Amino acid sequence: MTRPFEGIRIIDATHVLAGPFAAYQLALLGAEVIKVEHPEDPDQSRGSGGDWDLNRAGMGTYFLTQGSNKRSLTLDLKQEAAREVFRKLVAEADVLVENYRPGAFEALGLGYEALSALNPRLIYCSISAFGQTGPRGGQTAYDHVIQATSGIMACTGTPEVNPVKLGAPAIDYATGTMGAFALSAALFQRERTGRGQRIDLAMLDVAMMMMASHVTAHSRTGKSARPRGNEHEYATNSAYATKDGMVMLGASNLRQQKRLWTALGRPEMAKATNEERVAGRAAEAAVLREILATRTADEWEVFLQSRHVPAGRVRRMDEALADPQLAARGLTHRFAEAEGVAGPFSVPVAAFGFAHGGPRVDAPPRPLGADSDAILAELGYDDAARAALRRSGAV
Repeated sequence: MTRPFEGIRIIDATHVLAGPFAAYQLALLGAEVIKVEHPEDPDQSRGSGGDWDLNRAGMGTYFLTQGSNKRSLTLDLKQEAAREVFRKLVAEADVLVENYRPGAFEALGLGYEALSALNPRLIYCSISAFGQTGPRGGQTAYDHVIQATSGIMACTGTPEVNPVKLGAPAIDYATGTMGAFALSAALFQRERTGRGQRIDLAMLDVAMMMMASHVTAHSRTGKSARPRGNEHEYATNSAYATKDGMVMLGASNLRQQKRLWTALGRPEMAKATNEERVAGRAAEAAVLREILATRTADEWEVFLQSRHVPAGRVRRMDEALADPQLAARGLTHRFAEAEGVAGPFSVPVAAFGFAHGGPRVDAPPRPLGADSDAILAELGYDDAARAALRRSGAV
């Protein structure tokens, strides 16, 4: 079965995590993705991750994460010969994704106006920290800087220990996911209109969307979200110590909290309204602390889930990855080895499945410039022309 984006060509001129992840999501769904990097200053993710041997080889785990199903081409876009190659690529492409500082591609003559004139059907996606417009448009940032700027850090942690950065680069991957959504929408729109599109995607905007409920609440109350640690406003929706670790309760709505208190043998603790739950939080939490300390976290998870009360033991990442549920869902793809990578490694696939023609990993991440010669030949550069590009350092 044909996947949704087969026949679509994407030029991936991005680096680090957010941009590459956006292109990767479409590559999983069949798009041909050509990753363009500087030959001497490649994507910094190639040198990032916990395996220093891979970092030194330019195949760091940060790069491997979203490098599958892509071809690798090197171009020094500061050279006109390389920009001419890039223009030829764009002329035949459906999508360009770039995440350089706003104005950088325009300065090279590769901005939206110039390239859309060359290819009116081009979907040109620019991903940046703060967007292409506004007083902060020219500023740059990374995931953790956006966490600080957006207010996410200020509402993360405990009342005593805050602000705290999230433990995963959630803004990067949320931005990449939003980018894949925007690209999919633009491609669908083009099917109806025949026109290309300019996408302006900002990490800060994505971070604010991740706090959407807090944003709306602030608009009504004027109060900023405050750090609550593991304590929700409802005691039955919080984390507690057990005999051997922590368990997170998720008895969020009124029906669930009633089931929880019934299962724990304390039906009289159930409340009729959410206002009563907030008012009685301290008393409820004291009872829950006492009861939940009597069993292990695993025992509580099994006991409560069997009674349709959401609950989960707080796990480390290695424990979460060992959960047979993830294997059953096909969440990761394992390579026995790859060019430039000795030994096995796993990469994430997608957070959804299709009944047919769904996301799939076809090829491992490629070493820097591994496909340059083949791509240049496809663009019409003969042996002598390719050799001249290499001698000049353009590729």
